[in-house]
Amino acid sequence: MMNLWKHFKTITKHKLLVMDGCFKVGLYRQGLAHDLSKYAPIEFLTGARYYQGNKSPNSEEREKKGYSEAWMHHKGRNRHHYEYWTDMNLATNQYEAVPMPRRYLVEMVMDRRAACMTYEGEAYTPASALNYYLKSRGRASMHPQTQRELEYILTMLRDRGEKQTFCYLRKHVLKGKPFPWEKRKETMKGS
Repeated sequence: MMNLWKHFKTITKHKLLVMDGCFKVGLYRQGLAHDLSKYAPIEFLTGARYYQGNKSPNSEEREKKGYSEAWMHHKGRNRHHYEYWTDMNLATNQYEAVPMPRRYLVEMVMDRRAACMTYEGEAYTPASALNYYLKSRGRASMHPQTQRELEYILTMLRDRGEKQTFCYLRKHVLKGKPFPWEKRKETMKGS
């Protein structure tokens, strides 16, 4: 019973941190709706059952069962996870990653930042999200464009901090302006 309360507090803290970040860059609706599926029984009860306090309960469920039903439910309903963005390529007849729309890319940045803040507590630094990302094994299934954009933003967060990164997200990424390497490509085409 105690893990129900602890899990509720953890996911709510995470949700509020994501909401705060999303609001700072102008993603109000996404901030409000972020991770609502975590309160659905399949995710919430599993989260409470496998609650650790210092990492996602989905990891623990995966270790015990060999897969995580809660994660499969979650990633299928939340567009801020790159795993959501796969579809059938008609040319190859296989499922492949597709680029994430920018508003979900930005929400993913906020999600990773908030997860690190939640689980690392006082040890959190602006480098935490990038460090966690670089250690993760699942990057291979992310679309290369999404991967490059995410790495750029997480590196900016590490090197320039939240204030400058959030400003960049609000004024450039969410406005559809090109990333620096896209500008170089455009310049080269015009030459």
